[in-house]
Amino acid sequence: MPFDLFDRSQLKLKPLSERVSDLDLSVMQDPKQPVVKMNHPTIDLLADRIIAAREKGASVIVAMGAHCLRSGNGPLMIELMKRGLITHFSLNGAGAIHDYEFALIGQTTESVAKYISEGQFGLWMETGGLNECAVNAVKEKIGFGEALGKRIEEEKFPYREYSLLAAGYRYHVPVTVHVGLGCDIIHEHPNCDGAALGASSYTDFLIYANTISNLENGVFMDFGSAVIGPEVYLKCLSMCRNVAHQRGEEIAHFTTAVFDLHDLEGKNVNETPPKSDARYYFRPWKTIMSRTVADGGESYYVKGYHDETFPNLYQKLMEKTS
Repeated sequence: MPFDLFDRSQLKLKPLSERVSDLDLSVMQDPKQPVVKMNHPTIDLLADRIIAAREKGASVIVAMGAHCLRSGNGPLMIELMKRGLITHFSLNGAGAIHDYEFALIGQTTESVAKYISEGQFGLWMETGGLNECAVNAVKEKIGFGEALGKRIEEEKFPYREYSLLAAGYRYHVPVTVHVGLGCDIIHEHPNCDGAALGASSYTDFLIYANTISNLENGVFMDFGSAVIGPEVYLKCLSMCRNVAHQRGEEIAHFTTAVFDLHDLEGKNVNETPPKSDARYYFRPWKTIMSRTVADGGESYYVKGYHDETFPNLYQKLMEKTS
């Protein structure tokens, strides 16, 4: 006998106009404004590596957690996309939701403490539009990220100029979305089609793997994604190396970097910590900064908040390419 399922038809969704949002467009970084400089030598080095990678036609990838977009970095990312300096952006499901809501209503982020007590957390009508995009993606045989960007752009969301997803669709640069089913608020909604989300996100996985196949001499950076970012990258890299080895080629000489808040600066991040060390279970260290660069790559770590680190990387790239 099958197990009983939760009846989603009983849920009461409310309009976003009734939600108190914690963030609005005032957080957006202005590409034309100078930033408070960190004077971090690794940021200078990474800017050089990114420029060198693009001169060689290699991939430059930014994987990120949702907080990097919530910090207002979308406009800076769009400018780097337009200039061809970043060739692929990789998001988790939450990042896509924040980008979509910013584009739609100019606001995002709710108080979990407030709305989980009320039984209303995540249950907002308009945000369920992401689920419709997943279904459309399957019909059109495109990835989830492209389907989201297409809706934002073609339906002319009021604040689409701030949307990384829309810019990716506009400039034909992949912005892929890697979903963990059950992790995101849209999975609560009655219109959520798990099969469509899985299929469209898997298409994005294959698009991502195609970009990683060009990572030799390239750059991979992770901004605050502790699980999805390193794990999806790891599997894609394994696939790509499998094919490369059959051709007598390699994907080994590239640069990786992790931007986070852990106190790792001054540590030898290229060596995996022992299992007796709690930091062993911080996947960006062992996956991005150690194991995947062990055959000829280099990796770096930058400690700082995303509203400081990414703008400083952006500023350095602008200085070096102007």
